[in-house]
Amino acid sequence: MRIAIAGSDGRMGRMLVEAVLNSPDLELTVALDRAGSSALGNDAGAFLGVTTGVLISDNLDQLANADCLIDFTRPEGTLQHLKACIQHNTKCVIGTTGFDDQGKKAIQAASQKVAVVFAPNMSVGVNATLKLLEMAARLLNEGYDAEVFEAHHRNKVDAPSGTALAMGETIAHAWGKNLNDIADWARHGETGARETGHIGFSVVRGGDIIGDHTVLFCGTGERIEITHRSSSRTTYAQGSLRAARYLARREFGLFDMQDVLSS
Repeated sequence: MRIAIAGSDGRMGRMLVEAVLNSPDLELTVALDRAGSSALGNDAGAFLGVTTGVLISDNLDQLANADCLIDFTRPEGTLQHLKACIQHNTKCVIGTTGFDDQGKKAIQAASQKVAVVFAPNMSVGVNATLKLLEMAARLLNEGYDAEVFEAHHRNKVDAPSGTALAMGETIAHAWGKNLNDIADWARHGETGARETGHIGFSVVRGGDIIGDHTVLFCGTGERIEITHRSSSRTTYAQGSLRAARYLARREFGLFDMQDVLSS
């Protein structure tokens, strides 16, 4: 399977390049980065001391040479890449977070023409955690307050994280609610007593934290915590490759990691 990597000179991009190069069933054929990047023209494997013959480019027409694009960039860049994927009939794995409703609708529309896996977190462990949260929320639907805590590195630009939002949505769905109707995104000043049935969010940005997520169900006399901590981006890369392999058997449609892991 021929793989293209967006943002190939970034932290996640480099991890993806290395993962593809170490996968005998996958071939790196396209490495993309933003226009003006100092990495343009460099070999995609230079950071590993490896010559791949694939030069980093900002030419989206190169997607004609790939079966699937893996994209962990920014919403505006991902949506441009997705248009090129449609043009060249290239499937797409999207790990980018921070999309607004319009962006999500654009992904939904694109999936009617090409196969897309769109997930806020590609980690197998995180997606297992979401399953556990669903079970817990159904059991703890009365007498417990839910709080979502997340921490990431200082350079992450969206908050709460896509994973934290997915956790909140999982709990809200299990409670038969819409997250936007019951989410407390911030607390400051005289907030009054906590409102029953709401989900609170807390965000930390600092240092080089890869990603920590904890959901607390706080009851009278007890507290249940479900936590996932990432110590390496490798798990995101491996989950993304698993998603790309899943798309090899699909022509169009919108899928998530739960679909990938259940196949």
